[in-house]
Amino acid sequence: MKLVILDRDGVINEELTDPVRSVAEFHPIPGSLEAIARLTQAGFRVYLASNQPGLGRGEVNYEGFAEQNGHLQKSLAELGSRIDGSFFAPDHPDRPGPMRKPNPGMLLDLAKRLGISLDYVPAVGDSIWDIDAARAAGARPVLVRTGNGVRTEKEHALKGVAIYDDLAAFASALIAAQQALPAVN
Repeated sequence: MKLVILDRDGVINEELTDPVRSVAEFHPIPGSLEAIARLTQAGFRVYLASNQPGLGRGEVNYEGFAEQNGHLQKSLAELGSRIDGSFFAPDHPDRPGPMRKPNPGMLLDLAKRLGISLDYVPAVGDSIWDIDAARAAGARPVLVRTGNGVRTEKEHALKGVAIYDDLAAFASALIAAQQALPAVN
């Protein structure tokens, strides 16, 4: 199975100072939806794994969060694409559970439900929490310089982490690398 795991805020949509509360505040990063479409058209399954602390703090309700994800799916459907599944941790940052990144629980749960190993599966994020969760789960950490990515790159030693300007650049590189592999019969 060809699989990619994406963080949401700061990778697909603009990272805001406060949580994204409604569809009106959900602004895709230029090229991100098209990047997801190219990944799915190249045969990748795309899953989200995202901390959503606004839910835990009561700043966002579940209905509003579901509307945001529905809007994302509708926008992707217009491009002939989709998100195959969405995992999120609603934990309050002061009371993090095992699913909240940087803990690997969310990624491990995804792997368990799909019955796969995360070896070589890229997990794309914009924060050190995304990178640490990917490493702890055995996935391949990838940083994008959107959202908090530039700051994360400056503040942390990211040895062994692939870094791209944005999701579109990552998707192009991944698809090109896959196409360069010889066919196995």
